[in-house]
Formats: sequence, structure tokens, C-alpha cells
Amino acid sequence: MKTALELAARARGRTSPNPMVGACVVKDGQIVGCGFHRRAGTPHAEVHALQDAGEQAKGATLYVNLEPCCHHGRTGPCTEAVIKAGIARVVVAMADPNPLVAGKGIRTLQEAGIDVTMGVLEEEARELNEVFIKYITTGLPFVVAKAAVSLDGKIATRTGRSKWITGEAARAYGHRLRDWYDAIMVGIGTVLADDPSLTTRLPGGGGRDPVRVIVDSKARTPLKARVLTQSSGAPTLIATTAVASPDRVELLRQAGAKVLVAGAGPRVDLAALLKILVQEGITSVLIEGGAAIHGSALAERIVDKAVWFIAPKIIGGREAPGAVGGEGVNDPAEAAELEQLKISRLGPDLCVEGYLKYRGG
Repeated sequence: MKTALELAARARGRTSPNPMVGACVVKDGQIVGCGFHRRAGTPHAEVHALQDAGEQAKGATLYVNLEPCCHHGRTGPCTEAVIKAGIARVVVAMADPNPLVAGKGIRTLQEAGIDVTMGVLEEEARELNEVFIKYITTGLPFVVAKAAVSLDGKIATRTGRSKWITGEAARAYGHRLRDWYDAIMVGIGTVLADDPSLTTRLPGGGGRDPVRVIVDSKARTPLKARVLTQSSGAPTLIATTAVASPDRVELLRQAGAKVLVAGAGPRVDLAALLKILVQEGITSVLIEGGAAIHGSALAERIVDKAVWFIAPKIIGGREAPGAVGGEGVNDPAEAAELEQLKISRLGPDLCVEGYLKYRGG
């Protein structure tokens, strides 16, 4: 099952809106076939593994990190392929939360006389497909808030300089996150201050650019901003409000952006924006800041997970911005907390990851 999970993870960032799935065929204690789902619309992991195993699949055990599908989509049901191949036993990490499957795949296999074992490395399997689980059960994107801060919580100096607070290893992981998630979101303040490209630049090249989402309530994005003028295979979406100037909106459209109206104003309604983004085919969003959008996202409780890079530097300064703006909470007991913490070293920096638990009503 660990091998199946490792195989599934090879397609991270490529299968949306589908889950990541890996499969292994085992016979006489040896792996005789492997496969993983590479991207939506292509054969599923089970099909690849069974083809790899060939005739050795008969009487073998299939390990797969997600319940085999039993419905017709862009590809045929995996349960049919498993039964046809003569698999004797199937070991599954977790049931598929998709209502089209949700236990039906398991029942189909059992009715065909196949022995099924459930729940092997289920926690790891659920973490791997946390984006898919959120999307398929709520119809909303999985949202990650990411920040790079100094030890005293600053994202820039009082003069606005922020390059570079963290080191190369942390920045490389940040670009890996861009490669993994469907979209990257920043506020207009970040665009005006830094003119970022919001593309993926992995060490050694490669990677996939996420869809760029600019939260810009008054359509102030400069027409010469890099998010509009650079060469990239990913589109730029500008989320604005009804108070934005129609003339500015039209100029942004002419510059190549797709303009989305999310709310009457004065600020973009982030909850409404998430529903619009799903309609654009986006199932995961990486919020990279700045402070205003992080504050709004946490206040609206749309953030599922946080990834915080902390550099061993002390910047100081009353006017130096922190990672999270907005009103904040009145009492520490009201603060959102991170659960299931993972803390790691990336060069000289710390990376703190966890899932948001919100307090109060």
C-alpha cells in the first residue's frame, strides 16, 4: 500500500478534479504490476497496474489507495477491469467519498466473489487526497494559506522589501506548492507592491503554472503587470466587485484577463469567489498573501490548511507588515489553531504545516 501511495503521489497537481490513485498487483509475495492515474480523462491506476501484470493478475491481490470506481465517466468502471482480470483479493486504503461510488465499488467486487480488505493506511490515503475529499463532499476548493515570515512574524521590512526573508530551500518548496495546486491567489496590494509573476519555477526547470487569481475589488491591476503580460500557459483571473469601474474592467479583459465579479463591494466576497472558481474547474487554491487577503480569508474561515515558513531573522519595526492583517481576534482563546502539526527544517528555515481549527461561532 505504501508503494501504491507513492505511485499515486507522482501525479500530484495533475489529476484535478480527479483523485490521485496508485495501484499494485501482488502475486506470491512479489509486485508483478504497478500503475497510477496520470491525469483526468486518462486510464485509472487499476487499469495501468492490471495491464502491467498481464496474465499474472489472475488469482493475485490488488492494492489500491482508493475504492475502485464502478460508474461510467470519461473512462470505464475499474471494477469491471478488476473482475475481468481474475483478481482474487483487493486491499483498499479508503472508501471513495464520491456519491457515485461510496461503497458501491466494494459491493460490486464482493458480489463477484472477490475478497476485500478496507482501511489499510487510511489516514495517509486521506491526507494524500485531501483536496479531492473537500471538493467532492462540499463542492468547494481546498484552500491553503502560505506565508514566509521572520521570527517576529514580519513579511517585509518597513520599506516594503521582502526579498528574501527565507532561504533557497523554503522558496523551492513554495514553488513546489504552486505546482501542486490548481490556482494561486494574491491580493491587489501584492501586485502593486511586488509586481509578481506568480509562475512556477522549480530547481532544474519544469513544473506547471497555476491559474493566477488576483483579488482586486476596484480593478486596479496595472495593465502592464507581469500577471497580465508574461508568457504562461495558465490564465489570469481578476476577482472584482460591482463597484469596479466598467471601463477598467473592460481594459483588463482586453489585456487578456478573465474578470469575475464576486460581491457587491466594497470588498471581494471570498466565499462567493470560491464557488465561482469551482465553476472555472479549480479544486484547490494556494493563497500567498499579502496580509490583507490572509486576514480576510481567515476571518471568513475559508482556509483549510496553513503552510508557514519561518526564517531565523528578526526584522522589527512598528510599520513592518505582518503576515495576517484585518481586525484579528479580541482574545487569544478566540484564535484559530493549527491541528495535526508537521514541523520540518528547510535549510535554515522552519516549515510549519497544519489544519485550521476555528474557535467560536
